[in-house]
Amino acid sequence: MNKLDTAHQTWNEIWTTEAGREAWSTADPEVLDAGRAILLRGGKRALDVGAGLGRHSLALARIGFEVSALDASETGLAEIAKAASSEQLPVTTHLGKMDELPFGESEFDYLVSYNVIYHGDGNIARRTIEGFSKVLKQGGILFLTMMSKRNAQYGQGEEIAPGTFIVPGASGDKIHPHFYCNAAELVEMLDGFELLKLEDREQKPTHWHWHLMAVKA
Repeated sequence: MNKLDTAHQTWNEIWTTEAGREAWSTADPEVLDAGRAILLRGGKRALDVGAGLGRHSLALARIGFEVSALDASETGLAEIAKAASSEQLPVTTHLGKMDELPFGESEFDYLVSYNVIYHGDGNIARRTIEGFSKVLKQGGILFLTMMSKRNAQYGQGEEIAPGTFIVPGASGDKIHPHFYCNAAELVEMLDGFELLKLEDREQKPTHWHWHLMAVKA
């Protein structure tokens, strides 16, 4: 296994516990607000990359999207499938890696990847965004978050690639690679997109993440 692509192993364990599931159950209202605007323009197909337990996949289906939920964690996908079946929501699950999307070109109107693609290094993040461009329709919207260099954990541990750190012996997923970037580095990755919004947001104290929206040109 690629040593830069291992974080799903920890998340697979986290999703098995009630406390782990509870901490990742609420959708970001901004994701849903953007989704409603896309639906009003006639969009209908959404892709959630790194779907986890489905907090965004299920919420997007509830407001009217046909959703594909992709994750490398079988545990998370099982939870999504269970919830979707219970509510009879149009959500299909896909086991796979963020940089190896099993979809054709121009399939989706909306792509969400929330707190996901920094689990690797800069090359993985760049390759992942290139894949996002391929599967989005022209005019499709990308909602993406990425670790900011303002994050208190930036620089901690061992730098194993530019801007990429692991913390040996750490609990949770910090034992796995995390990539951090500044605004210029992030925008440089968005080839094929026009940036609509970029904000460095403190998701919780000292944990800064870039939140961006972009349209496929």
